[in-house]
Amino acid sequence: MEILSFEETRKLLNKYKVPYCETEIFNFQDKALAFAKKIGFPVVLKIHSRTIFHKSEIGGVRANIKNEDEFIEAWNQINENTKGRNIEGILVQKMLIGKEIAMGMKRDNQFGPVMMFGLGGIFIEVLKDVSFRIAPVNKDEALRMIKEIKGYKILEGYRTGEDINIVKVAEIMVSLSKMSMKEGNIIGMDFNPVIVNEKYAKLADFRIII
Repeated sequence: MEILSFEETRKLLNKYKVPYCETEIFNFQDKALAFAKKIGFPVVLKIHSRTIFHKSEIGGVRANIKNEDEFIEAWNQINENTKGRNIEGILVQKMLIGKEIAMGMKRDNQFGPVMMFGLGGIFIEVLKDVSFRIAPVNKDEALRMIKEIKGYKILEGYRTGEDINIVKVAEIMVSLSKMSMKEGNIIGMDFNPVIVNEKYAKLADFRIII
C-alpha cells in the first residue's frame, strides 16, 4: 500500500475534472520560490511522499507563508524536519480562504467503494461527524450526504452568514465516485481539507492510495 505520486495524482484529478488548489512540486528552493511569487503569497508548503501518511506530524507542512523571507525559513525547516526520509518533493500551493471539509473513499472487500463526507481539518478526527454512502453516488445523494452531518449548520453559516456552495461540493463527490468506480487499483482516497466558500470548492490536500 502506497500513496500515488503527485504527477499521477494530478493526472487523475484532471481526468475526472476534480478542482484543486494551484499546486506544483519542487526539489529546488529557487524554482519553488519563483513559483510562489508567480501565484502570489500567501502560500502553503507541504511534502509529498509515497510512504508518509501523516506529514503534519513530522513537520512536513507550513501554511500562511506571507513573503519571501518566511518562504525560505519554512523551506529550510521542512527539509530539516524530513532529512533522511523518502520524499518526492515539496509542494508549493496557493493558500485559499474558506471553510474546511473532508471527503474520501475506502474500498471495502464486500461493498466496494464506500464514500465519506465530513467537516475537515481536525474536526473529522475529534468529532467523528461523517456520513457514508456506497458508490456510485449521484448529485442528489451527495447533497443528502452533505446535509445529514451534524455540523451542517456550520457549513450553512450559522451565526456568521458565510455559507458554502454545496452544489460545488456535491459535484466533487460525484467525480470522486466516478473515479472510485472506474479506477479499480485505487483502494483509498483522502482529501482533507477541501477548501470551500460561496464561490468554489477545491482540494487543498490530496492523497490517493493504491
